[in-house]
Amino acid sequence: MQLALSLAARGPLRDPNPRVGCVLLAPPSPGGGPRRILGRGFHRGAGTPHAEAAALDDARSAGAEVRGATAVVTLEPCSHTGRTPSCADALLGAGVAEVVYSVADPNPVAAGGAARLRTRGVHALGGLRVAEGEALLRVWLTGVIERRPFVTLKLASTLDGRIAAADGSSRWITSEAARLHAHQRRSEACAILVGTGTQRSDDPTLSVRGPAAGHAPQPLRVVMGLRDVAADAAVRADPELFVHLRTHDPVTALEELRLLGVRHVIVEGGPTISAAFLRAGLVDEIDAYVAPILLGDGASSVSSLDIGRLRDASRWATESVRPLGVDTLIHLVRDTRANAEYDRAVAAEGVAA
Repeated sequence: MQLALSLAARGPLRDPNPRVGCVLLAPPSPGGGPRRILGRGFHRGAGTPHAEAAALDDARSAGAEVRGATAVVTLEPCSHTGRTPSCADALLGAGVAEVVYSVADPNPVAAGGAARLRTRGVHALGGLRVAEGEALLRVWLTGVIERRPFVTLKLASTLDGRIAAADGSSRWITSEAARLHAHQRRSEACAILVGTGTQRSDDPTLSVRGPAAGHAPQPLRVVMGLRDVAADAAVRADPELFVHLRTHDPVTALEELRLLGVRHVIVEGGPTISAAFLRAGLVDEIDAYVAPILLGDGASSVSSLDIGRLRDASRWATESVRPLGVDTLIHLVRDTRANAEYDRAVAAEGVAA
């Protein structure tokens, strides 16, 4: 499964289809021992063979017999025939005896592959390394389950949470290494979003620059807010990439982006727009670039979240911490259990007191 996950990660980030990997194992030998890999494959994008078909093709091209094999797949094989045949049918036609998958397919159009395999006598088992599988698929899963783009909130601040000094100066709080990483992250997203306030004060291009610029097409440059965007604004340099969302509502903004085919958006706006997405509960992960600087005064990275008590704080789980030059990148994901754990800890202290 680890090999299948690593294969899946080679798939395109911006594709509408999920990133899936598949490994075919030979049937168990009578004497036991390690099972030979017959074929491997991953989905290379919409319209190309799915991972299971790619792995079958790989095995057959090497002259391997796949009847009785085990297919190890990162996502439940689909039961839908679209531009490509059903993966469940492809595995049945090949005579595969067993299928082990990580994540169950939540897409009502394609789900049911495991059940179809079982009705035809194939042993189908799901739930292997689910957390890793879901992490790989989280952009796609958000689109299918919540019917909206996946949202990354980018914060770049000092140690005390400032994004500008008292005089308004903000370039540059973070180092070149942090900025290069932020451009790499931009290259992975479909759209970069700021508010009209940030657009007017900073006149950003919202483009991918540096070494990451050649890795993928440029993302959409999105400005959200009611105020007009000047005709000579930097975000208008490529008119076909510019989008103005005349709304203050994050839900409306994400629905408009979904209709444009956006699957992953990075919110890079100022404190007002960051707080709006956080208050709406629409942030899926946070990239917090922290510089070893103290300002004391100046603009905060996030404006009011209307939180009056510590127990109601917006809490996040730290997924990774990475040095970037003199700065530190803290990558955080949603943590639905954090507030309950805080309440238990406070209660325990109260009993002990």
